[in-house]
Formats: sequence, structure tokens, C-alpha cells
Amino acid sequence: MNLTGRLVLGTFAVVVCTLVVLLWGSERALRADLEVVELARLTREAQGISGALSADTSRWAAEVAEMSAQTGHRVALRSGDRLVVATDSLRSGAFLTASAPGGPGTVEVSATVRYIDDAVRRARDSTISAAVIALLVALLLAGIAGRSVASPLLEISRAAHSIAGGAPPRFPRSRIAEVDKVVAALRDMHAQLGSRFTALEREKAETAAIVESMVEGIISTDARGAIVTANATARRLLGYQAAAAMPHLATIFRVKAARDAVDRVLLGDSIIDREVELRGAVFTMNARPLPGGGAVVVLHDLTEVRRLETVRRDFVANVSHELKTPLTSIAGYAETLTDEDIAPEARQRFVGTILANARRMQHLVDDLLDLSRIESGRWTPNATRGHAATIVREAWSGFADRAAHREIQFALEVGADADQLTADGDAVHHVLCNLFDNALRHLNDGGTVRVETTRVDGGVSLAVTDTGSGIAPEHLPRIFERFYRVDPSRAREQGGTGLGLAIVKHMVEAHGGGVAIRSTVRMGTTVTAWFPDRPGATPGVTTP
Repeated sequence: MNLTGRLVLGTFAVVVCTLVVLLWGSERALRADLEVVELARLTREAQGISGALSADTSRWAAEVAEMSAQTGHRVALRSGDRLVVATDSLRSGAFLTASAPGGPGTVEVSATVRYIDDAVRRARDSTISAAVIALLVALLLAGIAGRSVASPLLEISRAAHSIAGGAPPRFPRSRIAEVDKVVAALRDMHAQLGSRFTALEREKAETAAIVESMVEGIISTDARGAIVTANATARRLLGYQAAAAMPHLATIFRVKAARDAVDRVLLGDSIIDREVELRGAVFTMNARPLPGGGAVVVLHDLTEVRRLETVRRDFVANVSHELKTPLTSIAGYAETLTDEDIAPEARQRFVGTILANARRMQHLVDDLLDLSRIESGRWTPNATRGHAATIVREAWSGFADRAAHREIQFALEVGADADQLTADGDAVHHVLCNLFDNALRHLNDGGTVRVETTRVDGGVSLAVTDTGSGIAPEHLPRIFERFYRVDPSRAREQGGTGLGLAIVKHMVEAHGGGVAIRSTVRMGTTVTAWFPDRPGATPGVTTP
């Protein structure tokens, strides 16, 4: 039952009870008052009869009968308990009796209470009619009052449901002070909840952004092991698209070590720095159970770290090997030179060998310092406009005698609008020298070195082509790595350090350009360096 019904029913019960009590009390009071008045009247009537009786006792019967007929009341004369004269006008029913001294002793006058009952009945009927009207009015007022109270309460209920559902609430305006206080408290609560929800949404968005931007893969599960959250890194590491559904945590890993770790964390144990392999990559797994059930798993990809460790080891080994060979040669020949019996011609040859190996070490150290300076960002190109043909010819001039001795031909072809080059002149000279040196070391006598300049995609490309031995396809992806050689023994014999192409790549990319290589075994090799006219241009070549 709603509030209005309860209020109307309660009002009805209260009013009915009140009216019943009032009706009962008023009826009793009215009857008592009427009986008092009637007794007084009868007493006066008895006194009047007593005074009207004659002294002749024989006439009392006739006088009493006459007076009884006149008043309609029963009149009796008593002497003590003995009835002397009485009339029979009252046959049945309730009646009132009043007495007064006189006659033989006492004069009694009795009257029926019928008229009192009629008066009380009429008063009761009038009171009931008024009570019914009062009851109806009270019920009507109770219904109006109930609706006036229930209506704002219903609106408050709807406003609370709107708040719970996230919809904008409509608060009622009531003239009831208590209800207005409830509305004010609800409005304040809504404002506070709104600010707190906003703060929570902001914190949630910040947390989601932080989790999504982490380089570690983050996976969280519920108590059953179903994945609840997986950031982009975790999906990428595990091979799942952004919108793809992920399976149960216990089945997502196929490697036994990873499955064992997952089983342990789902049982409530913590996993710290467990190294596992998955999909050809190396990870460290850290996992911790959540207080309310479930777990958080963190995957850190160590593949690049392991690769860099391998590169570092290879670099140290290569540098050690590159330095060890000339140092061994220098030490051996220097030890030999301590013998005073060596012929002057042999001594001169040994000194020349020591000097050549020292220059080889100096060349290696210089290349390492150049590469380190470029990779660390301490060197930036000072780009200026220059003639490409002039830069190419100046770079080739240092190799002209060496090429002429081996009957190697040089050709330069400058394309349309490709004579002006925007780059650091010294850097371009260094790039070309490394490319020319590589070309001459892999050319047979009578070969050709050709340089072609071409305007490509907002820049100028320099393509150095030789007709040498060429490079097999499996070597091309790693050709720009430091110390990588297709034929290590031949390269060392010819004086190569294994850093030339790495320096070329980094110098060109420092200009915002790119390097590409094409090669065919026994046909020759073409290395193309592209220099943009301005920073930010789209590269015209791509590195392998």
C-alpha cells in the first residue's frame, strides 16, 4: 500500500474511533442530563399534587386519577412501603419516578423515558450524519495531504533512480520543510557523487593511458583466470589483435615454463623474473595474485636486450680481432727488428709492414670514433648547396691513381635538375670515399665505377655502381651492420675495417635521407644515397 492509502486508512481509523467514542460519550451525557431535568420536573409535579390533595382521604383516589389523566403520568400515594392509591397509566417499559412528602406519607410521580430515548435517538442520528460528513471531509483532506507528501517523495525516488542510472535527475519543489531538506541533501549528494565520479573517470582514463603506454605487457584476470584486461603491448607480444577475444590465462601460453608459472600464480603464488620463450622471443614474467581473486601478469620483452647483448659481444669480439691482427704483426716485426744482424732491405720492409698495420689500426679507430660521434648525436650535418659533380670528382680524385693502375674506368652522369645538392659537403665526400673504396676492393682489373645523380622525390640521389663480384641476396639485409663482411678473410687482406657502410648509412640518415643497395652476384653492386632538399621530405629510397 502506498503512502496516500496508508495515510487515508490511518485517518479513517482514527476518525472512526474518535467519532465512536464521542458518540458514546455524548449519548450518555445527553441521557443523563435529560433524566436529571425530567426528575426535577417530576419532583415539582409531585410537590404540586401533594399540595393539591384535599383533607378528605376518600377523595384522594378520584383526585389522583384526575391528576394522572391530566399529566399522563402514574401517580401513587404511599404510606411507608404500603401503596395507598395508584394509577395504572404506565403499563410497561422503563420509567422515572420522583417523590415528594404529602398525603398519607409520600406522593410518587412516574413518567416513561420514551421521549428521552427519542431525543437521544434524534441527537444520535444527527451526530452520526455530522460524523459521516466529517469523516468524508477528513478522508478527503487526508488524501490531499497524502498526495502532497507522496508526490514529492515519488519524484525524489525517480531522481534517485536517475542518479543510479547516470541520467540527469529532476528534483521536486515541495513546500514541506522536511521534504525540502531531503531534496537539498539529495541534491548535495548528487553534486558530490558527480564530482567524485568525474575524478574516478579521470583517474581511470589516466590509469588506462598509463597501462596502454607501458612497454611491458600487462594482463589482469578474474578469480577464474579469465582475462579482464590486456594492454596493447601484451596483445602484440602474444599475437592478438586489439578487438580479438583472448582465451583463458591458463591456455594462452603453450610453453611449459610459462604454463607452470601461470598455474602457480592462479594458485596464489607470486612469480618474480621468470624467463620464458614464446613465439621466438624472450620474456621475463612477473605475476602476483590479487587480494580479491585473480592475478596480474607483467611481460617484459627481452628480445631486443638479448640482441643488443649479442651485438655488444660481437662488437667487442670484432674490435678485438681487428686490433689483434695488426698488433700481432707489429709486435712480431718489432721483435724481429731488435736483431742487429737483419739486412737493411729486410729491416726497411719490416718497418713498412709495421707502419701499414699502425695506419690500419688508426683507420679503424678513426672509423669507430666517427661512428660513435654520429650515433650519439654529437655530430650534425651542416647542409649547404653545392655542385654534385664537383663533390663527386673531388672524392674520386683520391682514388684515380689506384684505379688507373688497375685500368678501372670511372664515369659520371648528372641527371636533369640533379646538379645542385643540399648536404654537408665533407659528409658527402666521406660517404663517396667509403663507397669508392668498397667498389675498388671488389672490382677486378679493367672494371668500371659509375656515379649517377638523379632528382627523386624532392631530393637528389647519388648512385655508385660497380661491375665487381656482387653480393649474394642473403647478405643484403645485414650489409650495413658494423663489422659485417661478406668475405671476412678477403676484406681484411684488402684493408677493410667493416665500418664503411655503417658510417655511410648513419651519415645519410643524419641528413634525413636514406640508403639502399642492389646487387647481383658476378654482375656488380649499386649503392644509392638519397639527400633531401629540406628536412622532413619523404625518402626516395628505403634501407633494406
